[in-house]
Amino acid sequence: MRQLFNQTILSNAVSDYLWVLLVCLVALLLIRFISSFFAKSLYRGLSKNLQQDAARQSFLGLVLKPLDYFLFSVVAFISLARLNFPAALNIKIYHTTTKDMVETVFIGWLIIAFIWLCRRGVDFIALILEEKASKTSDLSDNQLIIFFKDFFKVILLLIGILLILRFSFNKEIGSILTGLSIVGAAIALAARESMENLIASFIIFFDKPFITGEQVKVAQFTGTIEKIGLRSTRIRTPDKTLITVPNKQMVDNIIDNLTQRSQRRTEIRLELDLSATTGQLAQFTGTLPQLIQEKGIELCNMYVTDTGKNAHVILVEYFSSAEEAIALYNQTKEVVLLLLLEELKKRGLQLAAASNRLTVQLMNESNG
Repeated sequence: MRQLFNQTILSNAVSDYLWVLLVCLVALLLIRFISSFFAKSLYRGLSKNLQQDAARQSFLGLVLKPLDYFLFSVVAFISLARLNFPAALNIKIYHTTTKDMVETVFIGWLIIAFIWLCRRGVDFIALILEEKASKTSDLSDNQLIIFFKDFFKVILLLIGILLILRFSFNKEIGSILTGLSIVGAAIALAARESMENLIASFIIFFDKPFITGEQVKVAQFTGTIEKIGLRSTRIRTPDKTLITVPNKQMVDNIIDNLTQRSQRRTEIRLELDLSATTGQLAQFTGTLPQLIQEKGIELCNMYVTDTGKNAHVILVEYFSSAEEAIALYNQTKEVVLLLLLEELKKRGLQLAAASNRLTVQLMNESNG
């Protein structure tokens, strides 16, 4: 039996293969328990430092899987270091040996697992901060959390790429960063619009012309802000479609923030028949505003704004609460319209279209 264990196969003793296999099997069996232990310890540390009672299950759901992969990769990397790479398999391809390729892939995977774990950590911290921000009335906090969560995840991705270049491909990061600064300048010129959108996103977050959840009107579109990203802003329209507007346009265009208005203005145009007398018009415009305000309207004004050969034009202007829902706003407008029609009928006034008459004049032609 000892002779079998000491037998060499592909530059390694059988006992070494069995030892590595045993370590990997034990790691597979115990990895979830070990990951849970580390995850729970990390959770207690983070929740204590941030003074937040975030849902433990949410945290475990975020980090357990990447932590499993990372810890198993570390154990496998350490145990495989005991083995010698088989000389028969160490073939040189394009100035690179298969041993170097395997090491490059393995180290690369280890870095990817670590960056994956870090990105999930960012998600968890954002979850804690979002829970804290939801308890305040200021929605800009939620907006900043989403923005910086995406920002830091991009930074971690770039760090992961640099680590792979350094430890997998043995490239000097200093020279890479120097080269990237030159290439970055060229890319910045080529991708000027994308850089402008990125800068505009910072302007939006710090100037705060609007925040997530507010209703805005930009260009010919009206809708509710759903998300402000690094490059664009997503707006949900009343038709329930989702439009994407570059952040530069959101900064350069005139934005009408409908949520921030103090009152909601409604205008109704009445065209009355020319048979209405000046006394009737004066009485109608003088008494109706008070009746309309009794329907819950904050302020109502009514004027005769125009007259002509077709109709007398009366403008009804009233202001309601800006905080009322659109359904309540439409109900209020219906109440005002029905009140106007009822008062017109009581006072014997007619709309211009209701009294259109066709006059035919017959002319007798006499024979000279």
